[in-house]
Amino acid sequence: MKVWIAGAEYGGGSVIPVEDAKISVLDHGITVGDGVFETVKARGGTGFALTRHLRRLARSATGLGLPEPDLGLLASGVRQVLDANAAIDPARVRITVTGGPGPLSSHRGDQGLTYLVALTEFTEPAERVDVAVAPWTRNENGALAGLKTTSYAENVLALQFAAQRGADEALFANTAGNLCEGTGSNIFLVLDGELCTPPLSSGALAGITRELVLEWFGAKENDLPMSALTNASEAFLAGSGRDIQPIRAVDGQVLAESPGPVTSEVAKVFAERSAADMDP
Repeated sequence: MKVWIAGAEYGGGSVIPVEDAKISVLDHGITVGDGVFETVKARGGTGFALTRHLRRLARSATGLGLPEPDLGLLASGVRQVLDANAAIDPARVRITVTGGPGPLSSHRGDQGLTYLVALTEFTEPAERVDVAVAPWTRNENGALAGLKTTSYAENVLALQFAAQRGADEALFANTAGNLCEGTGSNIFLVLDGELCTPPLSSGALAGITRELVLEWFGAKENDLPMSALTNASEAFLAGSGRDIQPIRAVDGQVLAESPGPVTSEVAKVFAERSAADMDP
């Protein structure tokens, strides 16, 4: 595999073999998790909704107090990596921007951002998924709320919690006790025949797949109590690594329908529209 790096040590960007890729041990992305990222699905050398992903990356960076990344440079890096790894298709492309080299403290350095683009083979998600409710909460009032940062240890811990209970994704409540999101997904419920999802004010990430579902299908954005999970007739996760994935059970309690008619229709139309327009 070949990757692309730009920044203090690589200037305007270079495609190099992954085994030769090196960044400073003082990079803030390593020492304090000071960075943002996006994960993009690619087919036929084209990243799905890449423009939206890069715009969100810029929002996350500025929300974290970092300089706005050069999105044109990143788009070029993505193209170069996809071209250099054409045999890997479909691919899961990871775009990372860190604060760059800095001191061994929370203070930032002045050597500029580090840009990284890598990829791996995209693995098709399971047809259905079991989820577990994490015992920790998302802080919808925190400094990182709604930002896609590299500070992902909380998600690693929650996924481990879910796996120990036979589930493949963990869901979080927020500090108000309402449903928020998964570790790498947004959640939609069907309640009394109506499609619903937590609002961004819940602390949920503004997911790209979530955004497209709202645009293409509409859904009520409501604060949802955690009890809504087991009261729902249908539920599904939405995310770049899973598109639309029906939930089979929550904490071992099987939902009434999985997938139900609403979920099935959303999944069908989403697949058709995303295949027809790779960068909507």
